[in-house]
Amino acid sequence: MNRIVGLMMVGLLAATLNLARAASTPDATISLSADSVAAGIGISWGSGSLTYKGKTYPISVDGLSVGDAGISKITASGKVYGLNKLEDFNGNYAGVAAGATVGGGGGVTAMQNQNGVRVELVTTTQGLKFALGANGVNMKIKQ
Repeated sequence: MNRIVGLMMVGLLAATLNLARAASTPDATISLSADSVAAGIGISWGSGSLTYKGKTYPISVDGLSVGDAGISKITASGKVYGLNKLEDFNGNYAGVAAGATVGGGGGVTAMQNQNGVRVELVTTTQGLKFALGANGVNMKIKQ
């Protein structure tokens, strides 16, 4: 029963995200990875990459935590929408759609920054659910 409810939530989230982006194609892709999540502490990420117009840029990420314990490797990937200029990626992202955990799979979250850039992330590590920090998630291109 929980799996059915989970799948229904993911379907609802996917429908919401599809309406929000009006069938547009992503402007960029994003990937994140982290190691060693301690019990009860979570993790605040730290690095990832943004692929935009054929080039890959290293990024820093702060404020995205994972609620599970005992995980040693976490990965996430996603799509970026509304990115007209590379510098528009930098900023504080807040949640724009409720997160969901895919039954037997990863989690889904969507967030947007002050420049209108939207990021949709999906975990690729089983059983994880993202939580946004109290002040959102700060992401920026590393210099």
